[in-house]
Amino acid sequence: MRAVGAFLVGVVVVLLLRSTALSAFAARGVVLDALAFAVVAWSLRHGPAWGCTFGFALGVCADLDAAHWLGRHALVLTLVGYAVGRLAGTVVRESAGTQFALILGATAIHQAWSSLFELQGWSATPQLLARVGIAALATAVTGAAILMIARRVVGGPLFGNVSVQPGQAR
Repeated sequence: MRAVGAFLVGVVVVLLLRSTALSAFAARGVVLDALAFAVVAWSLRHGPAWGCTFGFALGVCADLDAAHWLGRHALVLTLVGYAVGRLAGTVVRESAGTQFALILGATAIHQAWSSLFELQGWSATPQLLARVGIAALATAVTGAAILMIARRVVGGPLFGNVSVQPGQAR
């Protein structure tokens, strides 16, 4: 029951951050992809099943909040959650470099998929690549820094020991 409460709180907090605090950055051209960051962090901690469930729930709620077809965010965030959750058992989850790379990749995939539908012919490709690159780099740097600060505040590992697989009881 505790995990379900954390799940619901996580979805609500990420959606509120996305639509309030982070929208000011997006208006200036810098997109911090809270959706991709949250799915990566949740998947690293809880594994592939919970990762894709969190990605789907977050994506459906984000789709309901936006003015586009339903499932656009849900599909890609579900796949990202599953992929990162599967990788969580084989990578060093506490490594800042690993977190940076996973957030960078997840954000690039999410932003490219989301922006693909806004592409207006091949002439817009350079703008799309710049937008995806800036969003991925900004989110990866910010996300890795947030996780590093959280690890210092907690005083221990955020994602568990290497011997404990994600999603298992600790």
